[in-house]
Amino acid sequence: MNKILSLAAALTFAILVTASVTFNYTPFWLLAAYIVMSLITFAFYALDKSASISGRWRTKESTLHLLSLAGGWPGALFAQQILRHKSSKRMFITVLWITALLNIIGFAWLHSVDINSF
Repeated sequence: MNKILSLAAALTFAILVTASVTFNYTPFWLLAAYIVMSLITFAFYALDKSASISGRWRTKESTLHLLSLAGGWPGALFAQQILRHKSSKRMFITVLWITALLNIIGFAWLHSVDINSF
C-alpha cells in the first residue's frame, strides 16, 4: 500500500504542476525545476543504493532530504519504491513526507501570489 501511495502522490503532483503550467498559473521553469531536481534526487538514491551494496562511501541522509526539500521529493519517492532504498527506515520516511508536504504547501502558496513576476 505504501508503494501505491508514494507513486500516486508523486504522479498526482506531477499532473497538477503540468496542468498549472498548461493553464498559465505557473511558469514552465517551475515544472522544469521539479523534473530536474527529481532526476538528480533519483540519481543520488541510485548511487547511494549502489554504494550500500558494495560497501563504498554513502550519501548523507541529510543530503538526500535537502534534495527532496529542494523539489526532488517526487524522484525520491520513486527511487525509494523502485530501488527499494531507504524504504524501511521510519524516521527517514517521515522526514521525506514532511519535505513533500512542505513542497505541496509552497506550490499552493505560489497560486496565491503572482509568480509570473518572479
